[in-house]
Amino acid sequence: MKQVLIIDDDDALCALMKKCVEHEGLSGLTASGGAQGLRLAQAGSAGLCLVILDVMMPDLDGFQVLQQLRTFSNVPVLMLTAKSGEDSKVTGLRLGADDYLTKPFSINELMARVNSLVRRYTTLNPAAGAGAEILTLHGMTLDRGSRSAAVNGRPVELTGKEFDLLCFLASNKGRVFTKRQIYTQVWEDDYAFDDSNIMSFISKLRKKIEPDPEQPFYIQTVRGVGYRFNREA
Repeated sequence: MKQVLIIDDDDALCALMKKCVEHEGLSGLTASGGAQGLRLAQAGSAGLCLVILDVMMPDLDGFQVLQQLRTFSNVPVLMLTAKSGEDSKVTGLRLGADDYLTKPFSINELMARVNSLVRRYTTLNPAAGAGAEILTLHGMTLDRGSRSAAVNGRPVELTGKEFDLLCFLASNKGRVFTKRQIYTQVWEDDYAFDDSNIMSFISKLRKKIEPDPEQPFYIQTVRGVGYRFNREA
């Protein structure tokens, strides 16, 4: 069964969210702090399809947990916070979060985001649309079934959102997209759009996939417009 890990020091909220995800046919697992959550994530990483992660916790905060989680897993992360400021949202997204929800929130909105993230992670990449499950490009292989990537035969560790972004661009090679178009298609939301956030993701991707990130072959910058995946790839 698909498993959702909920990390929040509010025991009552944890219990409510666990009940909600189980109502959707998912298995819910709860942790009352960041350190415990990381242990559970490492122990059950193979079965996880989503982590719901609170920012404000007494031992390790959500940002610290997210940084450590991303060293061994690309599972989608939905962050929860009482902070409504844009800076907090952007920080989480830059660290590898896939979505953000500000407390207090409605259960309907929570479950809509949960179902969307689980669907993206466990089915073919929706940002790229229908098509072949395995994309073979110039020295690069993207497997949308296993959500894995390799360059020149070398596996490349990508976060869930980095994989979505790469698949989206690669599936539309040669086509130029603005930063806002990329954000809308990959994140499917405009609520925290930020030029610098897209630039940060592109920079991280280039460092992972490009032979020379300073002179990128795969992801090309179109000055004054946005980005495109090399049509020759």
